[in-house]
Amino acid sequence: MVRYRGTVGGRGFRFDGLARLLGAASPGRSGDALAGVAAGSEQERVAARRALAEVELGRFLAEPVVPYEADDVTRLILDGHDAAAFAPLAAQTVGGFREWLLGADGPGLAAVARGLTPEMVAAASKLMSNAELVAVARKARVVTAFRSTVGLPGRLATRLQPNHPTDDPAGVAAAILDGLLLGCGDAVIGINPAGDGPERARALLELVDGVIERYRIPTQSCVLCHVTTTLGLMERGAPVDLVFQSIAGTQAANAAFGVTLAMLDEAHDAVRRLGRGTVGGQAMYFETGQGSALSAGAHHGVDQQTLEARAYAVARRYDPLLVNTVVGFIGPEYLFDGRQILRAALEDHFCGKLLGVPMGVDVCYTNHADADEDDIGTMLTMLGAAGVSFVICTPGGDDVMLNYQSASYHDALYLREVLGLRPAPEFEAWLADVGLLDAAGRVRELGPSEGHPLLELGAAGR
Repeated sequence: MVRYRGTVGGRGFRFDGLARLLGAASPGRSGDALAGVAAGSEQERVAARRALAEVELGRFLAEPVVPYEADDVTRLILDGHDAAAFAPLAAQTVGGFREWLLGADGPGLAAVARGLTPEMVAAASKLMSNAELVAVARKARVVTAFRSTVGLPGRLATRLQPNHPTDDPAGVAAAILDGLLLGCGDAVIGINPAGDGPERARALLELVDGVIERYRIPTQSCVLCHVTTTLGLMERGAPVDLVFQSIAGTQAANAAFGVTLAMLDEAHDAVRRLGRGTVGGQAMYFETGQGSALSAGAHHGVDQQTLEARAYAVARRYDPLLVNTVVGFIGPEYLFDGRQILRAALEDHFCGKLLGVPMGVDVCYTNHADADEDDIGTMLTMLGAAGVSFVICTPGGDDVMLNYQSASYHDALYLREVLGLRPAPEFEAWLADVGLLDAAGRVRELGPSEGHPLLELGAAGR
């Protein structure tokens, strides 16, 4: 085991192995303290960062933080590493890599993406300020497409999340109508079902597919059930646009989700054969979140942010349409307050973009976290400035099925307005065609007595 040493204020610290060094260098968060991998003091954290800055990037290839022989995610990362893309950075230290990132342009970032490992980008993020995470992520662009195009410069897409505590079709339809009238849904209309049964999932898929077909909406649907459920639905001819799965950064954590890489391989092949996209064929959707491996007892003594970045390597394998971190959803045991959630959101977005993943964020918190609506606004604004591909939006910002707080449809209008952002181009054209945009291209308010074809949607679930 390599021992790393750092000194601050004349006091020396020793870190046994890269995993220990990465944990000690991380900004403070409750999950790392719970796992026993956090720095014991601010002095130790500074010393760890100094030591980490001197580590050569190639060291992360030689010293996996999770053993190669015990973990298929590690094998995926190392066996798929692109040495040619890495070559321009091979002599860099983590500190030098940070400096390079600040000076690189978008094409330069894209050129090295396949040569970067999750541990490399996580290490660099630990040396960066929030502002630096925004500045670098803003330059990285990952564009994907199915029926709409997500990730273009100057655009902000949204997932319309019409969850209902009993999956009532009328309630789901009403939430979809609300979101569409406020210009949301261009990334996906995605429902978390209250139950994972295939009959219920199929009914929701058919409901949303009927809405998309009836109103010719250039978007995609997804019912966020387990990948095995979706595989069965595809075999029985259900209208599946996207395959969803929650994933994590270790084999054991994915096993806790009941998923393997082989299952994802099968689902990816099956959904691509359906060919339901019109402007692109990327058809996988993944969700992640810091703390998932620790909550499953599958963290291998590695800090939660590094493991989160490793989940993006799993996602990258399948060329997905969408990936998002549900950044504050797992709870205050892992991210205690608004400050920790904000930091994690910026880290996740930064790491995902550098690895070439189409990164979105569920800007959210649970009701027992030390956070509030002002934290939602702050996170949205900084992520919008950082070029986030999409955000999740719920009616009123309150998910009554999952019982947590997220961004609202109105929050998406705020972010587009203040940052001059627009919906996905195909969706924007549809909004204009159905009369929901004003002369300035903004979503307009319908008058109290004004009729509109979309208002018929309320009957779709009856």
